[in-house]
Amino acid sequence: MLYTLIAIIVGLIALYVAYQAVRVLALKSWFLGFFRGLFGLGLLVLAIGIGVVAYDVYSYKQILQEQPVATISFEKIENQYFDVRLVDKDGKETRYSLRGDQWQLDARIVKWKGYIATLGIKPAYRLERLSGRYFDIEQETTAKRTAYAIHQSLYGLDVWQLLNKHPQWVPAIDTVYGSATYLPMIDKALFEVTLSHTGLLARPLNDAAREAVSLIN
Repeated sequence: MLYTLIAIIVGLIALYVAYQAVRVLALKSWFLGFFRGLFGLGLLVLAIGIGVVAYDVYSYKQILQEQPVATISFEKIENQYFDVRLVDKDGKETRYSLRGDQWQLDARIVKWKGYIATLGIKPAYRLERLSGRYFDIEQETTAKRTAYAIHQSLYGLDVWQLLNKHPQWVPAIDTVYGSATYLPMIDKALFEVTLSHTGLLARPLNDAAREAVSLIN
């Protein structure tokens, strides 16, 4: 909810900048018209950029305590090929086809410090990528790979990447990092994926999933 509110505020700023840009471009006086036009177009570009940032921020969720973020289940189609059903915490269901012996779910996490942390703003996360992996090293490098982006940033404007490369831009950023969990794929297996301040964790919810966990223990 908090990051949704932040996204709305940023979006309103984008609308305000766009409104000012339209006002500048609509002025009837032609004094310094060329420069006025450049300034107005610059404001429009800025408004679009701010709007894209708002969209990217909206895709992040707040980390409170350890919480379930998704369930994931598997139906075997053939050897090393599975139909996968991923349901996020909002109930949105997406189906994927994964090749390999293991599944891997990646997330992005942003932590805050200083005055931001003292305001009670919790770390944010975004589920990022679902992919298949092979046990065999040769297959891992030569066999067909399957990987899917769960969330994509608009027009290549990725807030997480910018913060990761330029943490000095936002001094209140503590850490920006990725987290992943992976386990074997088995027919009928059902897992719950939880997230805490330490990262992602997958827990088996049925016997097939517990069998999958036993394969790596």
